[in-house]
Parts: sequence; C-alpha cells; structure tokens
Amino acid sequence: MMEREDLPNLRALGFEDDELKTLGLWGPVTGDPADLAEMYVRRSKKKDTLSALREQVRRMCWHAGQESKRIRHVWFEQKSASKAYVRREEFEKATAAITNAGLSKTLYVFKTSRLSRRGMGQVGLLLDKFEERQARIYVVAENIDSRRSRMVLAILSEQAREQAADISEFTKIGVDGNKADGRWTGGVTPFGLYSPKGSGKLKHHPTEYPIARRIAEYLLDRMTPGWIANKLNSEEILTRHGKKWTGPGIVSLAHSVAWAGLVVKREKMLDDNGNDTGKYHRGGTPLLDKTGNPISCGEGVITFAEHVKINSILASRAQAGTSIGDRTRGKREIVALLSNTLRCGLCNGPTANGGPNYRCYARQVEGPSSCTGVSTDRKRADDAVTAMWFSHILSLPPKSPTLLAIAKEWLAYNDPDKEARKAHVSAALESAVGREMKLEKEFFVLGRMDEQKYDRLREQVAAQITELKAELADLSQEADLTPLMDPLSLAELWEGTGVGGQRALLKAALKGVTLAPAKYRGDRTPILDRLEPEWRDETVNPAIDAYLDGWAKRHPQALV
Repeated sequence: MMEREDLPNLRALGFEDDELKTLGLWGPVTGDPADLAEMYVRRSKKKDTLSALREQVRRMCWHAGQESKRIRHVWFEQKSASKAYVRREEFEKATAAITNAGLSKTLYVFKTSRLSRRGMGQVGLLLDKFEERQARIYVVAENIDSRRSRMVLAILSEQAREQAADISEFTKIGVDGNKADGRWTGGVTPFGLYSPKGSGKLKHHPTEYPIARRIAEYLLDRMTPGWIANKLNSEEILTRHGKKWTGPGIVSLAHSVAWAGLVVKREKMLDDNGNDTGKYHRGGTPLLDKTGNPISCGEGVITFAEHVKINSILASRAQAGTSIGDRTRGKREIVALLSNTLRCGLCNGPTANGGPNYRCYARQVEGPSSCTGVSTDRKRADDAVTAMWFSHILSLPPKSPTLLAIAKEWLAYNDPDKEARKAHVSAALESAVGREMKLEKEFFVLGRMDEQKYDRLREQVAAQITELKAELADLSQEADLTPLMDPLSLAELWEGTGVGGQRALLKAALKGVTLAPAKYRGDRTPILDRLEPEWRDETVNPAIDAYLDGWAKRHPQALV
C-alpha cells in the first residue's frame, strides 16, 4: 500500500498508526476536489506542545467527518507568523494546492491566528483567490466559514495582527531593558564564551576560552586572520561546530563587541520600503550608558581596549571603503567569469578570483593545511570555458530545456527590478485591500461612517485595487522567450554583453567546471584537458570535440 506524502509530518506530531487509521489519515486520498480538504497546522512557539497540536488535528478531522470531507494532506510547520518578512512555505503549499492545482476545495485551520497575523489585507486577497476557485476556508475553533462570514474572518485577522504588534512591542521593550541592565539577551555567544542558563551574563567557556584567548593574542601581535586560521587548522583545532577555521571567520570574531563582554548595539536591515527584514548589519557598536561608557554583560575574551586595538590593526590593512562598518559602498564591478563556477580538483571546493589567477578558496581562507590548492591563469581559463560554452550551446537543438533555462536566466539578469517591483505592488495591493475591508467594517459593522463618505472613499480604494491588480497581472506574465530560443541568437548575445551577463548565461547551462591539479611545476598539459565541465543536460554531440579541437589550434597560447 502506498504511503501518504504527509505521513512524516503526522508521525512528527506523535500520532500512532492506529489513530491515523481511525482519523482517516492513513492511506493516500483521491477523488472529487469538492469532497477533499487541506489541513494546515502551525506551531509558533515551544509552549505549543505536540499534544495540543494533536488535539487540534483531531478536532479538525472530526469536523471534516461531519461535513463528509476527507483530508488530502496535512501541512505542518514550526514558524512564527507575526513578522511580515517570515515566509511560511507550508502554508503557501497548502493554499496553492487549492488555488493553483485545484486538488481540493476546503482549507481547514484551527484558529484565525493560525491563518494569518498580517491583517485584513493578506486575508482579503487570499479569500479573493479562494472565491475564484469556488473554494473556502473553515476556522474550526471559531466556527467561521469564509463563504458566509468573510467580514468576521477579516476582523478577527485584524485583531490577530494587533495582538502580534503588541507582542512585538512588549518583547522589544523587554530586550532593551535587559540590555540597559547589562544582561545577555540570548542568541549565539562568541567563541570562547557562554551564558549559564538563567544568569543573563557571559562567562569564560571552560574548553573554548584558552583557544579564543590565543586567537586574540595572535591578532594583537598583528598576525593576519589567514595565518591564524591556518595555524589552528594545522593543529587540528576545530570551531565550535566542528568545522575548520577561516580567515573571514577570524575577522568576524575580532569585530564582535560581545567578544569583549559588552552589550552590543546593532542596526536592523530594512528593505527599500523601510520594513524590517529580520536581519541585522554585521559588527555593531558597544551600547553606552548615560555617562558614555560601554555597558558590560559579563566576562569577555578581550578587554574593550584590546577590542579597539584589534579593530584598528585590521582597519589599517583594509582597502578604503571595504570595512565592515561602511554600509555606503556600492557593489564591486564583476571581473571574474568563473568565480564559484570553477572548482578545485583537489578538494572539490570553489575557487575565487585572486588577481590574475583563480585560486582554491579553501586554500585562501583556511590555509595549506586544509588544501594545497590549485590555481590557473584567469584569462586562460575564461577563454577555454567560453569556447566550451559556445560549443555546447551551438550543439543544442532549438527549444531545448537548456536554451529555455538560459533565456529565462538572461531575462532575470537583464531586468532585476521586475521582481522587486512585483513584491512592491503585491505589498501595496495587500495594503489597499486592508483599507477597503476597514471601510466596510466602519460602515457596515460599527456604523461610524455616513453613506456618502463611505461611497467616496470606497470608490477611491476600489480604483487603486483595480490598478494594482492589473499591474500585478502584467508583471506576472512571462515575456516572449522565442527570440532567445535559438543557439545562434544566444551566441550573439554572449558577444554583446559584459562579464555579469556572461556569468548569468554560463550558470544557466553549466553546473560547474572542475580544474584538475597540475602534475608538476611547469606542467604544460593543455588547459582543455584539465577542465571537466558538468552541464545541466545530458546532450552529447560529436561537434563539441571538433569545435574545441579547432579552437585549440586557433589559440595555442591558451593551452599552457
């Protein structure tokens, strides 16, 4: 008997096989979509015990039985939904099974807060999609059917949004208060330190601190981060997570304010619209008290004076405009075609641009104790892989899947603002729908708005929604790829674009290229014999070998 796709989820919730059979969640379910349903279960915090989640599933299954519905799939995820930047992949799959695939017509959730904490806007758009499919959402605990109680569902979702905002505000106040009192507020402690449970203070880690202090002394002695990483790796000293040390890892540790036992103040990263992304800028600065002194949160590996000195040493080596604290610099110009595409033939890791050469990245950041590394002249490798790409593309039949992938990648590269604009329009549409539903609440439910004002505002919001929906539909349409589905057209496109565009075209067709190490110093093995490409398709064409042979004869200087 075939197993259900969601059986791992159900067992993760702690269900026994016998109970799954009783609940009708044992074998795969197929049939008329009108008789089938999706179930969404979300655990946002550890206090939501598995026993409570199992009870939610039981109650939703009972209600489905009362409606003669069979549960096609139980979607389960452990994620908070109170923050706008959090993406709920399982929820998206649950709704897509109804709105896109049409596999069922009902979505069961236990409470409105499990559905969304982002308010009327998001829920309103979701309900529009469900209505187009003649589908519905049913909230079991509150006995709400979206087909009959759309406004009630929207109002409850807005209340859930306000609750989430209150929780977030109180949490921030608590964190800020703890920081001001010199308490460690949680998170990953820097290497060499730990925070005993319930203490709110940093302490020296018994086994890590001696190694961390050694790193600090090396930095104070002006040893480079790369040298330190190689030194530790050669002695088989690993990081906390059992990995090898890297130069960038040493730099991050050196810049850590908490490594000095101080409370850190970091800036949040915001998107183009000023919304929280859930991430912070690296580094940070010490949080100061009223007298202007750094606030301590316990013991540090280094003192504040040593922290300042180490950062001064590192800054003296950095090129202008490349320091971690400098957030105004623009993107560096792309000059290397094969960075992260060319692999080291010894460790199979990526290579990086090292001036005129490609060099093993592990060798650069972890030292020779990690990998002795391979390197090659950058221009020679670029020319050879370019010849490979031309040969491969020209051997493909028109309209092949690889050509389609390359065409899509090129359009995405050539129009990077489209996806950003699409996200912006989606957010604006969600906001407009939220305003529309608030107007309806004010007029129909609360009666606090006269009809003339309601009609005027409703007309304005409706016009905005119509315009935004039209723009979103236009942005969602795929461009005509026909002109790019010809190998010769792509070959001409390669010649007319810069390194950034060529990288996009290359990566769409090529998974990677492995560079075999030289047999000995001064090895004159042709570069084509040392490069092993891994294409994204299985196309094999004798014309490839013939093309490369001809290219090698025309470029003898690139062979050695």
